[in-house]
Amino acid sequence: MPDDPISNDSTNPHFEQLRVASSTLSARRRRLLQLGFGSAALPFLDLPLRVAAGAQPGMRFPLLAASSEDRVRVPEGYHVQMLYAWGDPVSDAPGFRGDAGNSAAEQAEQAGMHHDGMHFFPFVRHGQPSSTHGLLCVNHEYTDEGLLHPDGMADWSPAKTLKSQHAHGVSVIEVELAGSARDLAWRVLRPSAYARRITARTPMRIDGPAAGAAAMRTRDDRRGNVVFGTLANCAMGVTPWGTYLSCEENFNACFNGLDQPTAAQKRYGLRARGAGMRWHEHDRRFDLASEPNEANRFGWVVEIDPWNPASVPVKHTALGRFKHEGAMLTLAGDRRVVVYMGDDEAFEYLYKYVSRDRFDAGKAVGGSLLAIGTLHVARFGADGRGHWIALQHGQNGLTEVNGFADQADILIRTRQAADLVGATKMDRPEWLAVHPGSGEVYCSLTNNRQRVDVDAANPRRGNVYGHIIRWREDGGDAAAGSFGWDLFVLGGDPQHADPEQRGNIRGDAFGSPDGLWFDRDGRLWIATDVSGSAMHRGDFARLGNNQLLVADVVSGEVRRFLTGPRGCEITGPTATPDGRNLFINVQHPGELPGGRSDPTRPLAGSGWPASQFANVTGGRPRSATIVVRRDDGGIVGA
Repeated sequence: MPDDPISNDSTNPHFEQLRVASSTLSARRRRLLQLGFGSAALPFLDLPLRVAAGAQPGMRFPLLAASSEDRVRVPEGYHVQMLYAWGDPVSDAPGFRGDAGNSAAEQAEQAGMHHDGMHFFPFVRHGQPSSTHGLLCVNHEYTDEGLLHPDGMADWSPAKTLKSQHAHGVSVIEVELAGSARDLAWRVLRPSAYARRITARTPMRIDGPAAGAAAMRTRDDRRGNVVFGTLANCAMGVTPWGTYLSCEENFNACFNGLDQPTAAQKRYGLRARGAGMRWHEHDRRFDLASEPNEANRFGWVVEIDPWNPASVPVKHTALGRFKHEGAMLTLAGDRRVVVYMGDDEAFEYLYKYVSRDRFDAGKAVGGSLLAIGTLHVARFGADGRGHWIALQHGQNGLTEVNGFADQADILIRTRQAADLVGATKMDRPEWLAVHPGSGEVYCSLTNNRQRVDVDAANPRRGNVYGHIIRWREDGGDAAAGSFGWDLFVLGGDPQHADPEQRGNIRGDAFGSPDGLWFDRDGRLWIATDVSGSAMHRGDFARLGNNQLLVADVVSGEVRRFLTGPRGCEITGPTATPDGRNLFINVQHPGELPGGRSDPTRPLAGSGWPASQFANVTGGRPRSATIVVRRDDGGIVGA
């Protein structure tokens, strides 16, 4: 989605300032730009060059050039299959209408718009996870009203509001690989007892310290522990007890109705009347003048049990309220649950949650693991060290004297608490991934075009292309209070006239890294999200459409694997347990500068997927889940 106005006006240090604060680090940065991080950065942190014993998985697929075509392209020896596009039925429902004529009730049983984070949950057969049969959970991040309705936002109505709300949320679908050896293909099983759509109107439970707080209560929920719906579902996470974590990001866009936002509302991007969506005209919950607390009930991590379609999703307030990009879960040495999270907005922060209790594989559910624990925020140092600061009432200045009444107040106003404790401002921290062998954590910082002046003699244009950072927790323990960090790679264009914008990529050029995912062999998959306003223009003129790349974290080599159609974002990579089927989401194909499509010209930006797949209904571009397989049935990317 388009960037919101910057809401963080704190004086906290910015990552860029720290990165060049000392002459030693500046000298190292020049060396890294010349040599690449694989040979320079790891020794700086006294980390082993190989992140896992003997692990250098290799990337042996053919090279793929950048593209501006309106189609998905993959290397020779691979093929692409369409699986699940916006408007496809989840189970028993009417199909997609190319004129956008589906009703709100039909949309509630169909794929939502703008597929994003996703995960494959395998069925278990004879004690082994299946790679041919499973459930896919797919996030639907936001809506383009110019495509969702035949006449866009004209004559806005209760029916349009309801359809828009039903196009948000999450899909759970049952999928299967079937057919003979020559025509193996994935299909969505319909009907399915597991299939469900979770939307902006699905009842959900609120747990953790903020449940029941005064700021969570509304006229419809005077107890403050039940909410209808989830919004702006971006990236995701997965728990070891088999549930899905869907993350609410730019929820503020769904609210309206204010004449003058308070400082607390502005801190979360809630703006004055006229900005954003028009749901408030026909749904009182989204009119902030009528229900000022409703927005406090969004911006959380939502847990969904895909195996139980009757289960009630849960919003976990212990994980904090902000614009969650994802929730990367791992286990500490003592088996406490650790969740890494980024707040996807310029100058926002990185967070880590550590549970009080330990994970017990003998228990079928997580219980208190995501409800009782301590939330932390990251502070980075120019010496390559960093610390996690507890956002706990009574600690680090988070007291009533400084404006925080209790723990619920801290979690509802997580951004302000992080401001107070001196967290480090970052350049849109998005997806996180933990290396399966070393435990190192990688985080994509997509970009920040806002000016950051390091000092008067060192003006900066901003982090135009973005970068990926990584850190290793002290002692290799995810629950540690401090860590060592470095930059894995700086995005850029090697042909750029400005040396500061050339990056240090060893391989294929890219910018705006977003989605990150480690496959079972330790390859790091990088999905990009160059906005429609920047793609093929200025700094990004030579980088082509958005793409999916693969990185060897040992050598630092980066190789392009897939290019998307015009105007899209590539996101959501996940795979079957055997690594032979790669699921990818193509979001908002045809996105134009400004974001919202013209309903009179729905195909102005792209005709995908109908432009590539003859069996797909056209009429307008459609976000979709695709599957990539090798022609010989081998492991994807190997």
